[in-house]
Amino acid sequence: MTITWYGQSCFRIETKGASSTGLGQASVLIDPFSRDIGLRPPRIKDDIVLVTHAHYDHNNLEGLNEEAFVINTPGEYERKGIYVRGTRSYHDNSSGIERGLNTVFILKAEDMAICHMGDFGQTKLEEHQLEEIGDVDLLMIPVGGKYTIGSKEAVEIIGQIEPKIVIPMHYKVPSLNIDIDGPEKFTKELGLAPEKVDKFKIAKKLLPAEEIKLVMFEL
Repeated sequence: MTITWYGQSCFRIETKGASSTGLGQASVLIDPFSRDIGLRPPRIKDDIVLVTHAHYDHNNLEGLNEEAFVINTPGEYERKGIYVRGTRSYHDNSSGIERGLNTVFILKAEDMAICHMGDFGQTKLEEHQLEEIGDVDLLMIPVGGKYTIGSKEAVEIIGQIEPKIVIPMHYKVPSLNIDIDGPEKFTKELGLAPEKVDKFKIAKKLLPAEEIKLVMFEL
């Protein structure tokens, strides 16, 4: 499995699919953004597109392939050997009154579970949300604050989920014109030295057995 980050909450996950079904490689794009945020959006060429919520820095479907399977609501889905479950959450800590709803997505492929939290804004996960998320190998979590949880809340939620690998997202990077924090507060709060990558390749056999691993992408 190969993971690429384009900034904000936008990732591309390329997987070999499920060998038991004989399906070949599949590609998932999560939260494609508008170029109005100052970053260059990826061209949509993927089999599955996930949209966590309807804000311009997460739901740009311009140039969408007609055959792409778009998922933008909670529920259970399966396509090309990839299982997707969407769990409802809130973009704020006021039950969505300030910024609305947000979908946390759990993807299962290549015998691994990936959780993408979108613009999660709750200070903690509720019990039913934790149950729906289940065991997580890779956690993609916002850390930039202001419009989502910040560094302190992110570390607390990591403690709730207990993933094997943490990938921070939705933080300030060069050219991004949205006012949020950089990743420094988060890495200090978490207390782990990151592995810095351009692309991240992972297989089940390479998952850490004990300590959490922090992976950070360089744009």
